[in-house]
Amino acid sequence: MKRQAYEPILITDAPRSQDDQLNSRQRRYVVMMSIRAACLVAGAVLVGVEAPLLWLWLPLCGIGMVLIPWLAVLIANDRPPKEEHRMFHRAPRREAPPPRSLAATEERPHRVIDAEL
Repeated sequence: MKRQAYEPILITDAPRSQDDQLNSRQRRYVVMMSIRAACLVAGAVLVGVEAPLLWLWLPLCGIGMVLIPWLAVLIANDRPPKEEHRMFHRAPRREAPPPRSLAATEERPHRVIDAEL
């Protein structure tokens, strides 16, 4: 039986478009930076009203203000992995060289350089 040269792609297997991926990453970034701004406002309000357990809430707000931007950038720059068949067509895979035995290296004479005159 002969295989078809062209096999249709099912729409369920098609990847999301680049624009859709970019829009979703931008939305996640804006949401995370909004949470960071909320942490800043919450920290300022807690200090202003001298809330109980201020020693607990301020470090939590501070950690949120420091970690969330870092995570937001990582998530915003995250892309789906490349398709497997695209990666293998670009660079042919090379076989690893055979391992050298220790006996072969010991048989050769070694050159010794002496620094003393």
